[in-house]
Amino acid sequence: MLSKTASVALVGTEGRLVELEVHIGNGIPVFRIVGLPATSVREAEQRVTAALEAIGERWPKRKIVANLAPAGLRKEGTHFDLAFAIGVLAANGNLPLQRTSELVSFGELAFDGSVRPVPGCLAAALACADSSAGVLICPAANAAEAAAVSGLEVVPVSTLRECLEYVRGGWTPPVAPPPKSSPGKSIEDLSEVRGQEQAKRALEVAAAGGHDLLLKGSPGSGKTMIARRLPGILPAMTPEETLAVTRIHSVAGLLMDGSGLVTERPFRSPHHSISLAGLVGGGIGLARPGEVSLASHGVLFMDELALYRSDLLDALRGPTEDGIVQISRSGGALTFPSRFSLIAAANPCPCGFRDDSFKPCKCSDTRIRAYDARISGPILDRLDMQVTMKRLSREQLLDAPEGESSWMVRERVEAARRMQRERYDDRAATNASVTKHAIDSHVDISGPAKAMIGDAIDRVGLSGRGVTRVKRVARTVADLRGADTIEESDIAEALSLRLIDVRSEEEAA
Repeated sequence: MLSKTASVALVGTEGRLVELEVHIGNGIPVFRIVGLPATSVREAEQRVTAALEAIGERWPKRKIVANLAPAGLRKEGTHFDLAFAIGVLAANGNLPLQRTSELVSFGELAFDGSVRPVPGCLAAALACADSSAGVLICPAANAAEAAAVSGLEVVPVSTLRECLEYVRGGWTPPVAPPPKSSPGKSIEDLSEVRGQEQAKRALEVAAAGGHDLLLKGSPGSGKTMIARRLPGILPAMTPEETLAVTRIHSVAGLLMDGSGLVTERPFRSPHHSISLAGLVGGGIGLARPGEVSLASHGVLFMDELALYRSDLLDALRGPTEDGIVQISRSGGALTFPSRFSLIAAANPCPCGFRDDSFKPCKCSDTRIRAYDARISGPILDRLDMQVTMKRLSREQLLDAPEGESSWMVRERVEAARRMQRERYDDRAATNASVTKHAIDSHVDISGPAKAMIGDAIDRVGLSGRGVTRVKRVARTVADLRGADTIEESDIAEALSLRLIDVRSEEEAA
């Protein structure tokens, strides 16, 4: 007998509907899975048989062949267990064939018959909605995230027994809990930062335009303190961004506690010892999104940038430029989103006190050159803004008045974002958290401002990419003051925020 049901395969952060065909025939009792199953999928036989025996159901002692279609798509993960149990019982005549063919199931089985939560349930729900599948059976612990998809009936089950009784029509499932917001983190306020006006201004520009920023200064100058206050001045996420961020975190397995929607902009701070797969994604088995994807629509903070391996820094070129990560594997290429604002911090030298007004630097010229060489020129050229932070004086630390609060800066950032949405139409609506990738064709520059860029090209040797970065930052500076045209003052500020080019200009003078 032949039965058909469905599940979902995870490909990157996307879900693709998979049809499961189960045929039971004569022959030596064996269970075979075809259709490019990974080891985790082939091991489903042991989990499903034990779970069925635990609830009193009988596993057919016959030849069973299960086909996962499309056969050319590699299937990985333990979430096919529920579909295998339903398909085998339906093919054996224990479940109604018509009913099982209308269902999509997604969940892992334990030996005692309970249904365990699995990563990627939101991606599975979105795949069901895109394919017009009306019902998704999923673990009760994942129901809150799946319920965020409108127009889909979500059936939360805690045990295999509940799942089978629902298919037979003898059990009415509870209503899936509405999606709930993840508990908000305490936001650190920008008013707590004393002095460092240029760095705070650069942070505001970074928030308004989604720009990348390098903060360079001696230990204790406030680099990390300022970077951690960026989420407090970023606009709230749109519903589309909330869904996109939640899907990435769901696939990464960070919502296994049933925490629901991610409503706060991500702030990811990976240690410099992170692996390449941990940073950009991939890994053995089911590919997981890396830190650059988990930071999408938010902030990726890389402290002590010079301590990261060169291959990690070089791997950032594509994500910062294109907003995506492409990983080639034997089963095909995967694409992960990675539109984030990069905030990096670095010391000026190995000991950290070069050009410090209080402590002398103990590094030799050779060590300093080797330290600077750890951050390659192409990476520096891709950073929109590069700011030096000096040690604060006694008066600045003790007597400086309290600065602007985060909500005051946030109001200006939101006003600039509104201008960008109106200018870029749908592109800004779908990419509101990082606008730097969309502004090149909307740069209206005055004559004097264009002449200033030309002078910078001649004096500093500004590269083509550097010119683009200066235009992008200047466009954001103009947006912050509510102007449509980029003026000379906007270009001057954008140039002052590119540390490397300005330093070269000063040395040339």
